[in-house]
Amino acid sequence: MNEQQTVSLADAKRVLAAGEAQATEIGQPMNIAVVDAGGNLVAHVRMDGAWLGSIDIAINKAYTARAFDLSTADLAEQAQPGQQFYGIAASNDNRIMIFAGGIPLQRDGRIVGAVGVSGGEGEQDKAVAEAAAAAL
Repeated sequence: MNEQQTVSLADAKRVLAAGEAQATEIGQPMNIAVVDAGGNLVAHVRMDGAWLGSIDIAINKAYTARAFDLSTADLAEQAQPGQQFYGIAASNDNRIMIFAGGIPLQRDGRIVGAVGVSGGEGEQDKAVAEAAAAAL
């Protein structure tokens, strides 16, 4: 049996569309990125009016969520002073994002990629990423 172990472009487009819909609903333009199982960019969208500076942040949030197979919000909790992953943000050529908005994408209990969202407050980024991830 040949199971797909990564997100396809069609998957990524579905995830992006769901994220865009949620961002539009809350009135916050966002950058939304989807990476595959290897952490490589599959697709990215910058909504009209979204910050230019958030392009790399969204892509790196997706990379981070896949690289460590957990949400960036959860990683952030463990990256505070005195916690086990303190200093992790400086690893991987400073690509690690330790604030909300990155979520692994799962299919049949396996992580097949991740989505990263940036452009609003942390809770907004998280809400859009959750809506996007739910579309897979």
